[in-house]
Amino acid sequence: MATTISSSTPAALRNLRPLLRGAPHSVQNQFRAQTSPFSTSSSVNPTEVSHFNALASTWWDPHGPSRLLHLMNPLRHDFIRSCHASQPDVPPQDQVETLRYLDVGCGGGIFAETAARLPSTQSVTAIDPSCEVLAVAKAHARRDPGLREKLTYLNTSIEGLSVPQTREEQYDVLSLFEVIEHIERPAEFLSKCVPFVRPGGWMIMSTIARTWMSWVTTKVVAEDIVGIVPRGTHDWEKYLNEEELRGHFLREGGWNSPRVMGVVYVPGLGWKEVRGSESVGNYFFGIRKDK
Repeated sequence: MATTISSSTPAALRNLRPLLRGAPHSVQNQFRAQTSPFSTSSSVNPTEVSHFNALASTWWDPHGPSRLLHLMNPLRHDFIRSCHASQPDVPPQDQVETLRYLDVGCGGGIFAETAARLPSTQSVTAIDPSCEVLAVAKAHARRDPGLREKLTYLNTSIEGLSVPQTREEQYDVLSLFEVIEHIERPAEFLSKCVPFVRPGGWMIMSTIARTWMSWVTTKVVAEDIVGIVPRGTHDWEKYLNEEELRGHFLREGGWNSPRVMGVVYVPGLGWKEVRGSESVGNYFFGIRKDK
């Protein structure tokens, strides 16, 4: 017998009805509908840019709409260090000014600023198509004169950057943190990122698996019920599973040593690594370009 929601049902449950109307029909069907989530075409979605423009003024508020990004930032650096540590031929991270970063979709600069402060960093180029968000990033960076020589912000997309012609112009780390799930055509986008990574360098990202659990936690709970994430931030159908990313790079060729780290947000404790959680929700993914 089908379950119905009647007038006698508690109000809290009745309030879930409009949320459940937006539920995926089934994970399996969504996978089939996205038989090629890496279909081709362009990158920046004006609707996505407009959404993040509206959040620009609160980007650096550690208790505001971007607080989960602030809490996740230390794990970004932990994951990058683990990727480098997995390769014995990579110089130790305590060497001074050896790494060049390209932070794509940098937002207000939470990661870019902290990366620029690392002794091992030679330079950080951070790009974003949102002019309002980037204005906030630049204004915040001006508070620290020490960033001036290492950190450069550019209001552009990956398509707007000149493709490097030499190894010296390429980057050791190309980061895509909370970016790929906002891209209309991820294969096209990733292919445009490839020339910017040095041989032996890393493309590193964080994103969300496309599962029922992630729909409940990121859409229903985080956006609609608790409001810890602004409504409309995520589109569940754009989420990518780890095996889809891994499969894409292996099909393309020229990449090796894929690494993944699943993370879970624990209220009161922040983001924590949880082995295996990459199959249900948030995760980091890194892969190394062949030498």
